[in-house]
Amino acid sequence: MLNPTAIELIGAALFLTAIIHTFSTKYFEHLAHSNPKYSGLLHFLGEIEVVFGFWAMILVLFMFSIDGKDQAVDFVQSRNFTEPMFVFVIMVIAGTRPILILSEKIVLFFSRLLPIKKEVAIYALLLSLVPLLGSFITEPAAMTLAAMLLGRNYFGKEVSNKFKYATLGVLFVNISIGGTLTPFAAPPVLMVSNTWNWDLWFMISNFGWRSAIAVLINTIGIVFIFKENLNKITFNASSKENMPFPIIFIHLIFLFGVVYFAHYAAFFMSLFLFFLGFTSAYKKYQNELILKEALLVAFFLAGLVVLGSMQAWWLKPVLLSMNSSEVFYGATILTAFTDNAALTYLGSLVEGLSDEFKIALVAGAVTGGGLTVIANAPNPAGISILSKYFSEKSVNPLGLLIAAIPPTLVAVILFRFI
Repeated sequence: MLNPTAIELIGAALFLTAIIHTFSTKYFEHLAHSNPKYSGLLHFLGEIEVVFGFWAMILVLFMFSIDGKDQAVDFVQSRNFTEPMFVFVIMVIAGTRPILILSEKIVLFFSRLLPIKKEVAIYALLLSLVPLLGSFITEPAAMTLAAMLLGRNYFGKEVSNKFKYATLGVLFVNISIGGTLTPFAAPPVLMVSNTWNWDLWFMISNFGWRSAIAVLINTIGIVFIFKENLNKITFNASSKENMPFPIIFIHLIFLFGVVYFAHYAAFFMSLFLFFLGFTSAYKKYQNELILKEALLVAFFLAGLVVLGSMQAWWLKPVLLSMNSSEVFYGATILTAFTDNAALTYLGSLVEGLSDEFKIALVAGAVTGGGLTVIANAPNPAGISILSKYFSEKSVNPLGLLIAAIPPTLVAVILFRFI
């Protein structure tokens, strides 16, 4: 029987408000352009990366007034902010010029192996190879690489909004499912893999091969639909730039060092501070670091951690009321409004679940991970990097949802019926 406290009810109400706010950001951006007098405030409210952090701060203010300073401080300090910090660090490192140049070189190499036009092949690889690579470099890193290369070489060209939204939908879904080849790269898998003893072979045999097929089908589908648009695009690779190999190699050491210590904030933050010193010493090999974009994404995810942790009182009973078939579809839908890692984490707290239920829960969580900006931790990173290419420099969450439904249905078929 549900018996929430006053602060839990307030947390649920603020969580719902934040979701509605997320879907309203495009409207606030429109108001900001049409009302110059209040443009600062309206633009602030229209920043999708600000939404959950803003409402989380409101929740903490309620805690201060209801429960007192000590309980409010204890609550915030007891939250685990490792994931927001990790996403911040990996975004900055993966978005550096040496890493992007190396990524372009790799994509260009594989594009020559495909019997299609270079621009089409590169686009296909950014939506397939890079998301699957996320199983090894983590999904946030894969999202950063794919989004920056897509933005610079495709979204920045004369292409339609339809093309941009369709690409964004496929990218988000493919990133969400593409990280399931290993037990450590996708946030919803990471939450349960140790508790449930899921190793590499378990992931490949139950998730990986299905994910790979879905990623390929989604990519082939969107390439076929927009092949005329893609044939008109000219790819100007920056990989022709002469970047010294030692510089690239050192960046890779930092990147893989951060990935290796992904669960230990003190370690990867120390590496990051060392990395900032290195980039400062070799400025001529860097573009401006994407610190602002990464910080906003971290703020969004931190807010999601605070608000999301207040939803267990109603979310856990909802999940446990379902059977293994129902939980797949339930998790797919709930993920769009809660964050898939939060769902699987709640599942990991329950003892005695069948293997079928566990697999269905995680499969549903990753399947729905591309539907909204809050569905999967790497999504805010993609939004932060690509939103400037959309009208009013803002992504319409409803447009993303509609665009993500077809590739999500492909994932549903692979995970549930194959």
